[in-house]
Amino acid sequence: MDRFCLEVSGDFACFTRPEMKVERVSYDVMTPSAARSVFEAILWKPAVRWEVRRIEVLKPIRWISVRRNEVASKVSVRNAQTAMGAGQGKLALYVEDDRQQRAGLFLRDVAYRLHADLVAVGEDAFDNPAKYREMFQRRAEKGQCVNQPYLGCREFAARFRLVGDPGDEAPAIDESRDLGWMLYDMDFSAVDDPKPRFFRADMRRGVIDLFSAQVMG
Repeated sequence: MDRFCLEVSGDFACFTRPEMKVERVSYDVMTPSAARSVFEAILWKPAVRWEVRRIEVLKPIRWISVRRNEVASKVSVRNAQTAMGAGQGKLALYVEDDRQQRAGLFLRDVAYRLHADLVAVGEDAFDNPAKYREMFQRRAEKGQCVNQPYLGCREFAARFRLVGDPGDEAPAIDESRDLGWMLYDMDFSAVDDPKPRFFRADMRRGVIDLFSAQVMG
């Protein structure tokens, strides 16, 4: 098991609260699942798993309200399956006919320091741990990724850099608050019906320690 640290930042972010059904409203800080997706954007392999251990908030929590165009619906899975079986079908979604404006409450000018463990779960990773460790480190140092990391929504691209020694970096913000119940991650043990898991997020001097998090769900 190897520990890695990334610093990520962006102009905007939205870690959407699932209880908001119509308009997007972000959590106050990055969620563990969003942090995991940043690491997976750089390196994802079936033989390894990322476990986020610590999130540090590096900039004050600031908000912005934005009204934007969104598509009201999505392509039906059943229609897609029917088209696959028939070899043809109409799957187009015309934006002009299905557009609607929605307001969103997003975060702006964000920066986080993310600590995560690279955990072996497959035989190859157990036999060759250095292979995956070096693969991630090489990609992260060069700014390479499988897909563009993002901050909650794909349109909010994230900048990232590998942190060699977190002890040499600037401290997190000096702010403590109870952030309430927050999405931890999805439980995919039942492939057809993934379940959300939540934890009580407690930020102490800008740090959310996930080692002691009590996860429910």
